[in-house]
Amino acid sequence: MKGICIGRLLCGALGAAALTLAGCEERQEGPVRVTVIGEALRIVDPAALPLSRPTEVLLGNAAQGLVGFDAQGNIEAGLAERWNVSDDGLSYIFRLQTGEWPSGRKITAYDVARMLRRQLTPASRNPLKDAFGAVDQIVAMTDRVLEIRLRAPRPHLLQLLAQPEFALVRNGEGTGPFALAEDGAEGVEAPVRLERDLGDPGDRGEQPKEVVELGAAEIVPAVRGFLAGRTHMVLGGTFVDAPYVAGTRLPRGTLRFDPAAGLFGLIPAREGGLLANPEVRALLDEAIDRQALVAALGAPDLEARAGVLQPGLDGNIAPAVPPWAAVPIAERRADLVARGRALFEPEDGEPPTLRVFLPEGPGSDIVIRRLQADWGPLGLQVEHAERARGADLRLLDVVAPSVSPAWYLRQFRCEVAPICSEEADELLAAARLAPVAAQRAALFADAERLIREQTLFLPIAAPVRWSLVSRALPGFAENRFARHTLTDLRNPPGENR
Repeated sequence: MKGICIGRLLCGALGAAALTLAGCEERQEGPVRVTVIGEALRIVDPAALPLSRPTEVLLGNAAQGLVGFDAQGNIEAGLAERWNVSDDGLSYIFRLQTGEWPSGRKITAYDVARMLRRQLTPASRNPLKDAFGAVDQIVAMTDRVLEIRLRAPRPHLLQLLAQPEFALVRNGEGTGPFALAEDGAEGVEAPVRLERDLGDPGDRGEQPKEVVELGAAEIVPAVRGFLAGRTHMVLGGTFVDAPYVAGTRLPRGTLRFDPAAGLFGLIPAREGGLLANPEVRALLDEAIDRQALVAALGAPDLEARAGVLQPGLDGNIAPAVPPWAAVPIAERRADLVARGRALFEPEDGEPPTLRVFLPEGPGSDIVIRRLQADWGPLGLQVEHAERARGADLRLLDVVAPSVSPAWYLRQFRCEVAPICSEEADELLAAARLAPVAAQRAALFADAERLIREQTLFLPIAAPVRWSLVSRALPGFAENRFARHTLTDLRNPPGENR
């Protein structure tokens, strides 16, 4: 990967634009212009293919699920106007709003139940379908009432249903809260125009509307557009592109980092190779200077992590942290080097090569350089793999969709991970149907311990997610899910319509 001088790339050309923007951010009228880093926008069925970052934003705002997230990441009504959870936690009953699909067809609980069931079929490509393993049935009780029946309680079910992966899409149509304007052109580079009625539906005459122009762009034009005032907000930033803004002169308070929870670390990419040896995995894990790597990424409040789980999840499980994590790496380095030299005896004078697959970008350059500094002294040559196929390790960088420990631990089950623990899988299977919360927590704690003991994952930190937000949009808020509604962005909290 080629390095890049971030500060000179943007600052020199756009510093004056940033100063201009800083002085012009009074409350504005007209459309709110939003750019998401990534490819063009499309409304797609989440069961059909993985979602890009722009498509996630579009679905979350134009094809709501039963429930959604507000700006702070709390659950709010979506297509369901209200819901009820049984005392035993095994039944969620949703009452739908009255309404129609954009085509004019009446929205019914029968259609919604069918669409949700489709997301959970074996053929579905929805990445969150595994998290619904405790679902027993999804049934329509009346035209406007449906029930989700569970085999075991799931207190985090609403958080999963609020994700864009469970947006309700019928024949390429969604139900809001925004509607695609008739002249909107999804799937092309031009922004999509989204409109939301703000008036009383019973009033006659022209209704006030909230309008958002939502577009997608690569990182450099997205940041340039923000600095030039052509867009009010940039969404979808990750560690990969954070260096583009870290060295850029931005108006104060416009760079916003979500306190995202999830997984950011390395996982074996194939069954064989160097990583098939558990001693190698353990050595590489211990040799990562997590503090230095996190500092190099430059995200404020990001903390290094040596456990799979993190604080604040259901069950308050204490993360399984290896004993070496309490010893400064400087005190361990001599022993690490000696163990590495014994393991990686060079053949024909050439050190073994370890290939790591990461997405292209300056943030990945930072990670590779840090891994080279940590693993090179062990007797390894570390390279960036251009493709996942043939790599020894790959990066796992995913925001958790709920506060359930199950989601974290099930990323390493044998169904999806080339190197795994069948014993940990058995514990996770037992936890899936455990009726008592304390029993589930104990099973999760044992599963995490096995995952760490066998070094099936090399954790580093939580995911990095950032946005650029004009000060004219006080309705924006950071949250742990890094999901951002486009409603009421110009209204301070408490003034939503």
